[in-house]
Amino acid sequence: MTEPEPLFERQRQPLLIVISGPSGVGKDTVIQRMKERGVSMHFVVTATTRAPRPGEVNGTDYIFVSNDQFAEMIEKNELIEYAIVYNDYKGIPKQQVRDAMASGKDVVMRIDVQGAATVRSIARDALLIFITTDSEEELVARLQARKTETPEGLKLRIATARKELKRIVEFDYCVINPEFHLETAVDSILAIIEAEHNRVKPRVVTL
Repeated sequence: MTEPEPLFERQRQPLLIVISGPSGVGKDTVIQRMKERGVSMHFVVTATTRAPRPGEVNGTDYIFVSNDQFAEMIEKNELIEYAIVYNDYKGIPKQQVRDAMASGKDVVMRIDVQGAATVRSIARDALLIFITTDSEEELVARLQARKTETPEGLKLRIATARKELKRIVEFDYCVINPEFHLETAVDSILAIIEAEHNRVKPRVVTL
């Protein structure tokens, strides 16, 4: 007895996944938890001109470069997107993403809302996920609780976060990351990714 013919053949396409949202919503924490779960994805290491913070490892947390090195990367068109974030440059190395996707792995990048818009403009089928809190009040409270900013810096971050919240309509999905419910947020993100891999018309990203 011969095997029945499948209804259709579908090759699994690697996804370019953007995790974004205002400062203070827990993007780094969400991504760290995804890594801890051992998901088979490539997590992009962002290049930045800012100085390493205590405990950060070059090549793991960020690729720390000088201003001159970053300028050279821009001139050689080696970045998918870059921006000034609170007086420091950050950018996504293009070749790193290409190599990961060529291997068949989904690629996860954590960038700000402005950067997400840039990625969408050059990769229409990128999957954009907006992370936020239950309310604007909770977001402001989280930023205040950090106590890592000067009063002027905190005011800037809050104003920027409020402006970024209005850009949620530019994204494909919104995931709430409530206080003390990290696992729920991560479950939602992984469910979105799994659903996207089961689309009849898959996203096809070219860079």
